[in-house]
Amino acid sequence: MELFKQPNLDWMGKAKYFYALSGILLLIGAISVVSKGGLRYGIDFKAGTVADVRFAQSVQIEDIRRSLASQGLGDNSQIQKINDPVNPNLNEFVIELEQKGQGDEALDAGKAAILKALNSSFGPGEAKQDFNNISPAALAEFLSKHDPLALGTSAGDRYTQLSRRMTEFRDKDNNGLLTNLDQLQSVSGVTSGVLSTLKSDFGIGQFALRNVEIVGPRVGAQLRRQAIYVTLYALAGMLVYIAFRFQWVYGAAAVLAVFHDVLITLGLFSLFNFEISLTVIAALLTLVGYSMNDTIVIFDRIRENNRLMRREPFPVIVNRSINQTLSRTILTSGLTFLTVLVLFLMGGQVLRAFSFALVVGIIIGTYSSFGIAAPLVVAWNHWRGQHATAGTGTAAGNKPRSSEPQQGRLAAAGRR
Repeated sequence: MELFKQPNLDWMGKAKYFYALSGILLLIGAISVVSKGGLRYGIDFKAGTVADVRFAQSVQIEDIRRSLASQGLGDNSQIQKINDPVNPNLNEFVIELEQKGQGDEALDAGKAAILKALNSSFGPGEAKQDFNNISPAALAEFLSKHDPLALGTSAGDRYTQLSRRMTEFRDKDNNGLLTNLDQLQSVSGVTSGVLSTLKSDFGIGQFALRNVEIVGPRVGAQLRRQAIYVTLYALAGMLVYIAFRFQWVYGAAAVLAVFHDVLITLGLFSLFNFEISLTVIAALLTLVGYSMNDTIVIFDRIRENNRLMRREPFPVIVNRSINQTLSRTILTSGLTFLTVLVLFLMGGQVLRAFSFALVVGIIIGTYSSFGIAAPLVVAWNHWRGQHATAGTGTAAGNKPRSSEPQQGRLAAAGRR
């Protein structure tokens, strides 16, 4: 399918505008990163605790922040609401708590601190345990200790199975939140005695911890280093491949263009306050491969046209090559962009940063193929042509014997 019939756009004539646009985007990103004290890393790259908390009723971020501040956690915590297009009434939040101190004790203390802070405002009160946040093992231990079914020495396995059924009923059938302990009557094995025993020590809070992730400082630092190494290794491998497949100047131009794409994407991440996580690194690597693929397609067409259009100036050959691949670029990039745009709009908060990196990456990666990589190759060939001309002695007043050899040298420089 061809969208355009023999387009004739002067891409290389607009190279200075492409450079200016890229410079502005890089400058805006750099200002944002510097003014905010660096990039914002997710819990994958820094020590701390991430808690996924669901509330039974509508809760505002300010209410949660006040609860955390009352326990001295306001300065080193971040709160983010999870927006789910499928369930717009989902009252779920992600609480990130940076680690203070070292060791496993500090990490466990982070989870306990979040629970304590939330219990102070959203817990059951009356010094009771919250049934919505009890684990199956802790519940089985409680039932074995009180033995409401009078099972004696054979109580262990029975109460383990009973506690598992009750927590599964809470988590799977009620999304982790019960509103009343009487709801447990529908669970097989729950008698009035079991229910009475539970009511004596447990209450129902307004929240439930759906998931808790803990990352230590050594793991976070190691992941940061590995993410940098992986990206650099990918760029180095592509440089070697393109230098072998084409010429080293093509490889250098392609790697510089991809490096430009990554820097702009990171700058926009800082500008829009997105976190850098492991999934974002995966998106950046996808961006590197996608942008490089589009660049190679243009470079391959330039190489073909170099053999077919030997007498044409090199910028004309590059313009022709970009115009010939324009329909393919728009079709592939446009369809991919629509897919990741839907993912960004409908994928929910968990995939928001990942899909944002892909949306930005496809736009910037496609633009850099014809706006950065190709003009860099043209600029290099122009410089080599001028350098070769200066080396013939014309600067000293010696004119070439005819114009034909001069054009031949420039065409040869373009083919190189």
